[in-house]
Amino acid sequence: MSLQHIPPIQCLLTFEAVARLRHAGRAADELCVTASAVSHRIRQLESHVGFKLFGRSDFNLTSDGAAYLANVRTGLAALQAVPGSKAEQRRTRLRVAVTPTFSRQFLMPRLELFRNLYPDVDLVMQVSIPLLDVTAEEADLEVRYGTGAYADCEHRLLMEEQVVPACSHSYLNEFGPFDGFRTRAEIAGARLIRSPLEPWSTWFTNCGVDNPEPNVGSQFNDLGLFYDAAASGFGVALVRLKLGAAWLESGRLVPLSDQPVPSPHRHYICWQPGALERWQCAAFVDWMVRTLR
Repeated sequence: MSLQHIPPIQCLLTFEAVARLRHAGRAADELCVTASAVSHRIRQLESHVGFKLFGRSDFNLTSDGAAYLANVRTGLAALQAVPGSKAEQRRTRLRVAVTPTFSRQFLMPRLELFRNLYPDVDLVMQVSIPLLDVTAEEADLEVRYGTGAYADCEHRLLMEEQVVPACSHSYLNEFGPFDGFRTRAEIAGARLIRSPLEPWSTWFTNCGVDNPEPNVGSQFNDLGLFYDAAASGFGVALVRLKLGAAWLESGRLVPLSDQPVPSPHRHYICWQPGALERWQCAAFVDWMVRTLR
């Protein structure tokens, strides 16, 4: 490859900083240049590669920009390694805390894509149990399901969810039919399976049913087991459409309404301030946001 086809290193460093920090001013401060210089370098790099790197003023990457960023980070990491040094021999480790069902349904089927983009990253998946405030050890990144109003960390939205009551075919045949599962009478006549991770109040409120949260019936604090219990005929569970897609699409669970309701919670990826200054953390966050939206 001719050297004239390699973009200037200052342009690559600027692109990586802007993509990571999502702010031209902060990138300028980090690189000790002016904001105007940052803009000039980005335009110079876009002219060099022949495509737009950022789609909007909020510094969201274009699809071409996201793919190019992966190559840029890999190249910059290689340039930082000193041949024969311990740093070169030591692989980059990234620790991500996730709940078991999220990991099985969303991450594991897609992790090969991340490994292909970043083969030098050793990804350590750690089990997180939010109700018990348990993680295997301190993590670099954490996936949470909640309101997003987290005072203890920074975060980005991964995806929203809707919920719908669902049960097995056998339970439906024995205790159905149900007409939308929206009346007090229908709800009262069903065995409701409980999980503190998915309170029934979301459904009750949307239906205008002033019921308290159930305090009897089978209860599970793992959503995979929660959905498996419903699929085994334990009763009716409140199921997230995306997280529970494998159960719904396979027919193991049958939705009892064609009008799912929005969950007040969403999936977020979270980190402590400063974590995204490490390229592997920024790369994983960007990859997850692109992959799951």
